[in-house]
Amino acid sequence: METWSFWGWFSWIKSLLTSLGLVNIQEKMLFLGLDNAGKTTLLGTLASGRLKSCKPTIRPNFEELNLGNVTFQAYDLGGHESARTLWQDYMVEVGVIVYIIDATDRERFEESHRELCELLRMPDLAKVPFIIFGNKIDMPEAVSEKELRESFGLASHVTTGKGKIPIREGTRPIEVFMCSVVNRSGYKEGFRWVSQYLQ
Repeated sequence: METWSFWGWFSWIKSLLTSLGLVNIQEKMLFLGLDNAGKTTLLGTLASGRLKSCKPTIRPNFEELNLGNVTFQAYDLGGHESARTLWQDYMVEVGVIVYIIDATDRERFEESHRELCELLRMPDLAKVPFIIFGNKIDMPEAVSEKELRESFGLASHVTTGKGKIPIREGTRPIEVFMCSVVNRSGYKEGFRWVSQYLQ
């Protein structure tokens, strides 16, 4: 009972200090998705504030990101088939999954959907929030948010309203945001949304 009481008070005090902006939360964030979805470009833009062209990811990239009062240890693990075999090695103590989909590449939706389903089934990620970014909406061939949700079977998983909704026991926060990394639009809303679940 004393141990519970101590940790209960510790959590309450930490939450209070965090809400006042006096404590910095640290979380591990993974950028996942198929190759050419925009993971490296988004991570680089968040880290440097500049948009730059990126070569295909050969080995995992790491950046420390400060977003609000949260410091993220962010990893871009690559999305080509051989890189995906390494994803499992990084699943310990993850705070957020950022799953990026190329909204212009309908031919690979099935493959990307399979990978997302595998992640959603992992016991280590059962309570981890997922931000799903439908990237490249600046391109005329990009699908709509409705079509993306339907193609990926996300309607039943999604936190409606994109606001903070109390999460039932045994479920996770998951939401779709359409974005254009090139035009720097849409992704900030995703990070603002997920930060609510990290306090």
